[in-house]
Amino acid sequence: MDAELEFSFHQNTTGKQLFDQVVRTVGLREVWYFGLQFVDSKGFPAWLKFEKKVTAQEVKKESPLQFKFRAKYYPEDVSEELIQDVTQKLFFLQVKDGILSDEVYCPPESAVLLASYAVQSKFGEYNKESEQTSYLANERLLPKRVLDQHKLSKEQWEKRIQVWHEEHRSMLKEDAMLEYLKIGQDLEMYGVNYFEIKNRKGTDLWLGVDALGLNIYEKDDRLTPKIGFPWSEIRNISFNDRKFVIKPLDKKAPDFVFYAPRLRINKGILQLCMGNHELYMRRRKADTIEVQQMKAQAREEKHARQMERTQLENEKKKREAMEKEKEQMEKEKLALMTRLTQFEETTKRAEKELEEQLERARRLEEERKKVEMEAARLEAERLEALRAKDELARQAEDQIKSQENMAAELAEYTAKIALLEEAKRLKDEEADTWHSRAIEVQEDLLKTKEELHSVMAAPPAPAPASSPPSSSSSGSESDHEESHENSEENSTYSAELTSQGIDDHRQEEERVTEAEKNERLQKQLLALSSELADARDDSKKTQNDLLHTENMRAGRDKYKTLRQIRQGNTKQRVDEFESL
Repeated sequence: MDAELEFSFHQNTTGKQLFDQVVRTVGLREVWYFGLQFVDSKGFPAWLKFEKKVTAQEVKKESPLQFKFRAKYYPEDVSEELIQDVTQKLFFLQVKDGILSDEVYCPPESAVLLASYAVQSKFGEYNKESEQTSYLANERLLPKRVLDQHKLSKEQWEKRIQVWHEEHRSMLKEDAMLEYLKIGQDLEMYGVNYFEIKNRKGTDLWLGVDALGLNIYEKDDRLTPKIGFPWSEIRNISFNDRKFVIKPLDKKAPDFVFYAPRLRINKGILQLCMGNHELYMRRRKADTIEVQQMKAQAREEKHARQMERTQLENEKKKREAMEKEKEQMEKEKLALMTRLTQFEETTKRAEKELEEQLERARRLEEERKKVEMEAARLEAERLEALRAKDELARQAEDQIKSQENMAAELAEYTAKIALLEEAKRLKDEEADTWHSRAIEVQEDLLKTKEELHSVMAAPPAPAPASSPPSSSSSGSESDHEESHENSEENSTYSAELTSQGIDDHRQEEERVTEAEKNERLQKQLLALSSELADARDDSKKTQNDLLHTENMRAGRDKYKTLRQIRQGNTKQRVDEFESL
């Protein structure tokens, strides 16, 4: 859509024929908003006139001829009036370009939020994987003024926009464009064509022509109009040379007269006034059959998109549920594997302890055998000592003469026997102790074997189941008109603007901004303003920044100002204009 197209045409091709070629190519039916803009031979922007031949107009002679397909008139409310997606996208691209080039002033917090919607409209839903690829690195995201006014690096800006992009999850690209336009249309300079004019006193002023009427601005403030005239108050517009006359519907009110620096500017003003008034009246009447058909088709397409979106969201939810189930199964598998590992470690420890206990039992058995052998040896020695004692006793009876010696020997052997008996007793006690310990070891061994048997007999862990598949403009004139401009100075161009048969003349005065209607948007803008406050360099504020800050402090917005500048009757406002 945002691309160059090349067309061929004949010498006799009119502006309307060329325009029709373009709209057929892009598939546009809401043609009444658009026109073909070019730079004339004197360097001024101009609109191609439909009723004249292309080659007969002051198009700069170059090959190929250059035209811009642009919105010439703007809707009052994009969400109510724009029907086709292609129309919405064309407005989105033009409004975005105006904001990024600073032709339309946008405060920093709104610029960041709008950038996030622009990213959503291009890339769709935020993807965490794209964060690693710096997907915003080559994007033109913010006005240069906003970048210069804040001490933030390119990466820090991208991170902030990425965070807000993530907030728009599940939003369709078309809806993101519409949200962008709904916020953009509340900007003070949106859809306004500015022209330099002077009043009778010669005061330099700006005339703003937009979808709602004519507004007067002071020379140093194009954000805040001072006086407003809705289209429903104007019955005739005309100019003669550089003098432009607007006749109010209230015949008691004086004419509203101003002066433009060039005749071509008045021609441009007249053309824009007629086109905007016609659309103003059309909005306040019943839709034509063509528009009704377009709206019906748009509703069907929107319903089809919603059905498709619902289906995609259901599939996404199913996929997320399957992924969660798979994740849960992976966790359970990991837990089972962990338990299995713990069982294996417990088994290994039990086997090791069993081996150690078996080794202790073997050593104890060896010690027991040694004790038993020692006890047997001692028992043999005791028996031998008893035999010796008996022999000595017999010898004592036989050898009375050596009784004393024998008595001493007997006492010696008796003492030795006592010692041996004591040693035997101690060895018996030690043998009993070792025997008791051996019994305890055998009991521990039996318990360990039983525990090992119960562990080995436990059922194996189940295998984890696999997851299921789851804008200032100026008038133009032809070569013939330019060459005869002096002769046209005395010609009067006039247009009657009727306001009969409409439902509501000034319903726009009841409007509120999108931020005032949408609490969520209010919170987003406040959060962004707070985020940017610490990084803001107040020394780099522009005149428009200061004016916007003052308007915010005074509680003014686009529609509150509109109500204020239309107060009083037409005469009072004309008098106020003359006094500027």
